[in-house]
Amino acid sequence: MDVPIWLWVAFAVTVVVSLAVDLLAHRKAHVIGFKEAAWWSVLWVSLALIFGGVVFGVLGTTAGTEYTTAWLLEKSLSVDNLFVFALIFAYFKVPREYQHRVLFFGVIGALVFRAIFLTAGVAVVNRFTFVLFLFAAVLFWSAYKILKDDEDNFDPSTSFAVRMLRKIMPVRDEYAGTHFIVKEEGKRVATPLLAVVAAIEAADLIFAVDSVPAVLAVSDDAFIVYTSNAFAILGLRALYFLLAGLLDRFHYLSTGLAVILAFIAVKLLLQASHKMISTSIPEIPSPVSLAVIVVILTASVVLSIRRPPPSDGEADKTVDQTPDGKRAE
Repeated sequence: MDVPIWLWVAFAVTVVVSLAVDLLAHRKAHVIGFKEAAWWSVLWVSLALIFGGVVFGVLGTTAGTEYTTAWLLEKSLSVDNLFVFALIFAYFKVPREYQHRVLFFGVIGALVFRAIFLTAGVAVVNRFTFVLFLFAAVLFWSAYKILKDDEDNFDPSTSFAVRMLRKIMPVRDEYAGTHFIVKEEGKRVATPLLAVVAAIEAADLIFAVDSVPAVLAVSDDAFIVYTSNAFAILGLRALYFLLAGLLDRFHYLSTGLAVILAFIAVKLLLQASHKMISTSIPEIPSPVSLAVIVVILTASVVLSIRRPPPSDGEADKTVDQTPDGKRAE
């Protein structure tokens, strides 16, 4: 795809300015409430959609549809990240007023690592089509793990990044405001906040194993895959604070994400078979992919609202009752 240089520059300027404004607006540590998170979420979503409109106008309908599909796919997959973020914050007992700062630097790291992984992924896919079959297998396995709830076994303290940090420098037990490194007895010591950032980055690397193959099923153009990823990642912090405390209510979302990953895996298989086996094998068009993702996400949210999970009290009542409905003595 012939992408004009000015469009790359416009994207880069938009990202840098957005991060600077976000950092300036949150220069003082404070607890981010639902209303503030909602306004920021609207801002990030609007920014992504406006950029998508520019892509439609400059690069055409196909590119615009691929961008929108890839952005929505990455946005939906990022919901899975939120559960892990909540787990990491709970494990390290991160004060709520410091959580935005952690996620801010986590986002910067994610933008850098995704650029590396997606660039490499595009190069590999364009040169070796057969890797699409491997990517499909990864997505099927990821869908299976989500359905089995394997992510509940994630232990932040055992992540590679946290273990490497503790080998490089000692980590103190107490927080020191929003500082990542402090001096104690003339030596530099990491605060738990830096360990949390390391855990967040390690978690994002794990999620990249799912998201990179998934977005490459939508497009193999570097501009489309990276810009869609970037705008999805930029809105991740606001989405976390918006849904904080509500994640358990959307209990069907994980199932929906597993179905989406399985669908994208099928799309990859058809795409690879079309290129390597026979052109008579149909591919799934991007508009169809977009529609399927929207329907699955909508159904997951609606089902979660209509069939809320049982409360602790209801669960205890169910356990305490005998099969005939009477309470056990």
